[in-house]
Amino acid sequence: MTNQQTPRGPRPDPGTPDPAAAPGPGRPPRTGLSRRGFVTGALGVTAAGAAGAALAGCSAPVQQGAPSTDALPTARYLPFEGPTQTGITATPVPALGMLAAFSVQRADRAALAGVLTELTDEIRGLMSGRPPQTRDGAYPPTDSGLLGERPPPDDLAVVLSVGASLFDDRFGLVDRRPRELVTMPFLANDRLDPARSHGDLLLSLEARHPDTLQFALRQLMRRTRANLVLNWLVEGFARGSGIAAAGGTPRNLLGFKDGTANLDPADDTLMNRHVWVAAGGGEPDWAAGGSYQAVRAIRMFVEFWDRTQLAEQEAIIGRHKNTGAPLGQADEFAEPNYTDDAEGQRIKLDAHIRLANPRTPETADNLILRRGFHFTRGFDAAGRLDQGLAFVSYQRSLERGFLAVQNRLSGEPLEEYIQTQGGGFFFALPGVQGADRFLGDQLVR
Repeated sequence: MTNQQTPRGPRPDPGTPDPAAAPGPGRPPRTGLSRRGFVTGALGVTAAGAAGAALAGCSAPVQQGAPSTDALPTARYLPFEGPTQTGITATPVPALGMLAAFSVQRADRAALAGVLTELTDEIRGLMSGRPPQTRDGAYPPTDSGLLGERPPPDDLAVVLSVGASLFDDRFGLVDRRPRELVTMPFLANDRLDPARSHGDLLLSLEARHPDTLQFALRQLMRRTRANLVLNWLVEGFARGSGIAAAGGTPRNLLGFKDGTANLDPADDTLMNRHVWVAAGGGEPDWAAGGSYQAVRAIRMFVEFWDRTQLAEQEAIIGRHKNTGAPLGQADEFAEPNYTDDAEGQRIKLDAHIRLANPRTPETADNLILRRGFHFTRGFDAAGRLDQGLAFVSYQRSLERGFLAVQNRLSGEPLEEYIQTQGGGFFFALPGVQGADRFLGDQLVR
């Protein structure tokens, strides 16, 4: 581990010593169960995943104030049209999420345009609760029937994004690629599983109920079955890294409040500065109103975390576990005030919230909008729980946003407890206005 300022205390549940933690120059001896010892069996039977990203209320210095504790408002049909895609900023954030990545099977720009047209029409209908068409009984029905005669309002939102692989030679789009859109590389501590990574197209879905998500996914796949193949799918629940919602800031699977300092999606000034891509600056004109999207399926070794002393957990994150307040303070939404703690006596210099957002003038441009969720895949062949965080962030620039934050987090103590298994870099398409428009139309025309 790097960036450690003080020796970390022994853990109460001893296990196999970690050879990598042997004493050496600048490294005190360590005792107890190491993450390497804990996950060796799991890595031998399943693919392990990717490294940390901002996890616990640390992505922005914007103080939103304590969230309302009122009951959630009545479910709605969300508007589809607009200069940007609604699902990126709609609040309140629903309880469930899904990510589905696809590959395009036909190397033909006209076919790609057809896929985007079909997806747009279906998304428009799903988000508005369009009733299914009646059809002669000699043919398959036009929908699964999961939601009845008319899908009820459920805050359903669908965001359509494109991956770097879409800009290869198949569709003649090489010169239209967004400037920073590349295949997500292996970052520090990553072990990406190719079967759970990247893709030509990504659908990000949110809703309040699982049948709404299943209905939407099946409808979208039904419309595009001739041209799209599903590559990987992550389903999640109970927003664990998003926007503070009614009932209080949500917690991630490590038990810490997550989203305390996220960007406020209702603040247009912040969104224009940090989230929405503008024309110029090397970006193609069609990309204005879109946003770079980073997706990371981060497995959390929760059983190992649960055996770690509370004081060490809080030191690793930089917040009190119960209240969510920065260490040494009582208010969850208080500024950490690193200036008065320059030596890291209160919040360690390698604490997660301090590395992710140092709150300096130099890092003020590195803010991101996070909108992720928990996931669970049961357990692995070694009997360990396979669960974690589907980290999702939107930013105007990957280099100044996600990658800048990730580079600061490289080597943080939290890496012992997490590892990314998949995901990718994508570009969320600009929104559309007008019934004759479809998502990505300016890209493929």
